[in-house]
Amino acid sequence: MEPDKYLSNYIDGALVPPVSGAYLDNYDPSTGQVYSHLPDSDERDVQRAVEAAERAFPLWSKAGPEQRFNTLMRIAALIEQQREAFARAETIDSGKPLSLSDSVDIPRAQANFRFFATAAMQFASEAHHMEGTAANFTLRQPLGVVGCISPWNLPLYLFTWKIAPALAAGNCVVGKPSELTPMTAHLLARVCMEAGLPPGVLNIVHGLGPKAGQAIVAHPKTKAISFTGGTATGRHIVSVAGPMFKKLSLELGGKNPNLIFADCNFEAMMADTMRSSFSNNGQICLCGSRIYIERPLYEKFRDEFVRRTEALRVDAPLSPDSSLGALVSRQHLEKVESYLALAREEGGRILCGGTRPPMEGPQRGGYYLRPAIIEGLAPTCRTNQEEIFGPVVTIAPFDTEEEALALANGTTYGLAATLWSQDISRANRVAEQLQAGIVWVNCWMVRDLRTPFGGVKHSGVGREGGNEALRFFTEPKNVCIKYG
Repeated sequence: MEPDKYLSNYIDGALVPPVSGAYLDNYDPSTGQVYSHLPDSDERDVQRAVEAAERAFPLWSKAGPEQRFNTLMRIAALIEQQREAFARAETIDSGKPLSLSDSVDIPRAQANFRFFATAAMQFASEAHHMEGTAANFTLRQPLGVVGCISPWNLPLYLFTWKIAPALAAGNCVVGKPSELTPMTAHLLARVCMEAGLPPGVLNIVHGLGPKAGQAIVAHPKTKAISFTGGTATGRHIVSVAGPMFKKLSLELGGKNPNLIFADCNFEAMMADTMRSSFSNNGQICLCGSRIYIERPLYEKFRDEFVRRTEALRVDAPLSPDSSLGALVSRQHLEKVESYLALAREEGGRILCGGTRPPMEGPQRGGYYLRPAIIEGLAPTCRTNQEEIFGPVVTIAPFDTEEEALALANGTTYGLAATLWSQDISRANRVAEQLQAGIVWVNCWMVRDLRTPFGGVKHSGVGREGGNEALRFFTEPKNVCIKYG
């Protein structure tokens, strides 16, 4: 499967051009050069997609879990068969190392389809017996047409995380992938056609958020919106969809803390802290960007952390030796660099990284940045309060458990937190008090798809994963039958 030069929308089971005939440039982050073009869709394309989804909904919603299971499993199998092509396309599109696309992103996309296809087969409703009077049972019915809008950092991974449960529950989807990373969504459309997904069940509209995304959110026929992205965009979606009483699932920004106590398993902690800091160039909403270390361990941690970070290799994403690839876009690279400049203004010391490495050949125009570690910043400064979303972390010591909790909880975000300690009582006590939707103890990014996923405070509303996702994409209806 070779990617196309000009991508198409996927509407009513067919690959079609945008109504406007206009296309956007798609850049290869590793070179800074345009390598393909995606539709610049607008409300007319969304209208066609919604109409196709409405036509498909009656049959798809009544097809039953088993038929939907078989179709989604065929999609998963085809992604697996074409894994190499998907992984390569994801890497070229996003700038992440090929090893990451091949070992994480594409396998997880397969797993999303398989997991939710299977989960929907076992999705049970409740019954309530009123002694001698009546029986109540709950119907869980699909909503209809739903909108799924996904981000650029884990393109196919997070797109399928939304559309798989929506389809498994019997809904029809109008989806929009990020305009920065559209390629694997385009390849997914081709797979869906090959798998025999009925026309209109899934529709993929490419384009910009203010045009295509806005049209999906504002359309009166989309019953729910599942969105992953920035907090400011989430706030706008609420302002548009809230007054229309749409169901909303919003997974937004994060400024995640790592709390490292002196009694931790040092080697295990260091290995996972490297991953949680710099995986995917720090462009994962779950990355730990604020690292707090108990003072007796601080200097040992800092020196080893700097040593290991300086040893990371920034290279072309397709290189087998690459630890970090390119950031997703020139604009994002400049944003991350602006925070490094801000950190200096705020009194921070950049212990390593934060500069563009010299690259050769086609990579000279790519969006590369050495991973950076900063110390000496106040907890309330902007660098410690605002989401940077790049290979930049701050470190600072703490003296007491109470101080560690105050530091960890001292932002408007609350997506994830990581806690390192061998003291099980402390681990339970601190985990309970952390203001986060996800707390990892002595690990990072250990994911069970059955568990609820999401954040608190400005990190979002609602939960994805497992039955939480199937509940979101269905409407409960109580049926009460009085005894004769």
